[in-house]
Amino acid sequence: MESINHNFKGDFSSLWRLDVMPPIRRLSWWWWWVLILVPDPDNPSRSKQLMVLWSTKDTPAIRVSGHWWKPGKKMLVDEEGGHVLPGMVCAWWYDGNEMHEPLVMRECRMASIPDTHSLWPGKGEGKGAGAVVPITAEDMSLGMTPGNESFWINLTSDQEARSKGAPKTFEAELTPWWGPPSELTYRNNVYFLGMGYDILRLQATKCKLVVDGKEMEGTGYFQKVTVQAPSFPWFWGMLHFDDGSYLDWFMPHVSPMWTATDDTPWRLRDVFRKPNIGTGVFHDRKGGKTHNFNNCEVKLSMPTEEDALRDNDGNILPRFNVRVWNGEASATIQVRAVSRAKWIFDQPTRASWVSHLTYNEYPLEVESIIFEEGSEVRSIEDYQWIHGNAEHAWGVLH
Repeated sequence: MESINHNFKGDFSSLWRLDVMPPIRRLSWWWWWVLILVPDPDNPSRSKQLMVLWSTKDTPAIRVSGHWWKPGKKMLVDEEGGHVLPGMVCAWWYDGNEMHEPLVMRECRMASIPDTHSLWPGKGEGKGAGAVVPITAEDMSLGMTPGNESFWINLTSDQEARSKGAPKTFEAELTPWWGPPSELTYRNNVYFLGMGYDILRLQATKCKLVVDGKEMEGTGYFQKVTVQAPSFPWFWGMLHFDDGSYLDWFMPHVSPMWTATDDTPWRLRDVFRKPNIGTGVFHDRKGGKTHNFNNCEVKLSMPTEEDALRDNDGNILPRFNVRVWNGEASATIQVRAVSRAKWIFDQPTRASWVSHLTYNEYPLEVESIIFEEGSEVRSIEDYQWIHGNAEHAWGVLH
């Protein structure tokens, strides 16, 4: 096996900049997103999960899960590359039994600065160290330490969430794991009238998480995203394996659910999904190679078991059957959602129209996985644990 990395590899020079692409009104959307997964000792097939999002959008107004966010001012960038932006910090926490959502949904102004900025304590190199710092009474920051050795995350839950039993404080440290999953993946594409995307990702890290003083160890996933295009329906999911392997899938698609205007699942109109493109990747630590898949198929089904799990609203949680493949290898996966976090976006557009997007995040339980490459076949029995999360979004936000 490859040795553990001592720092995160890659070009992080744009990590704290949101001006990589010229903004487009109502379409530009920026966020830093972290997902933390901690094996649940009480239920080894599941994981406790924390998601935190620091985000802003170029829009006059958008309703986020019932909260109207009206930024008023646009993002400002100073001569040193520091940003001041209106935005929101949002989070959810799944404790292995209960989904606390929203754990945080807080409107605030934020400062994003690289370590070369005069406000940064000490002299920086411009290679990735920096932070996004919400201007709030509590420390709600995300940052990278000098030398790109680790990320820190600090979070204090909202009073409303605490009144329903959620923990108060979360502190996390993300550190490199090994090879490709802990090396920066960068994608940039501009395809029409300035629309496109710019994405930085770390697919798998080690993580230390402290929740109300209780220490836990798990894994993490990080991405910083710029999207400048309408948001169409998609499936996405990822898996972390105990040996450090990483697998994901992505399938944007056309579906009658693009006309949905609320968060209700299992609609009669949801009868087909025509894939647009489908991709995936498997960083296989046991095999010592990376498999890039150029085909992806995702099938969604409603479990019929009497003990089928339900979300906080009483809706039956879905099962996903996923297949990713290329000319040499394939992975066939069956997972079921054990909980659901949802974010509901409604954005006024022109002529009094309101566009809608429901974005669902599902902590997963892996029921089966088969990886095949030539005569080699591996299954769930070849791993001590596999934990992950899946997304399903419907509607069109524009």
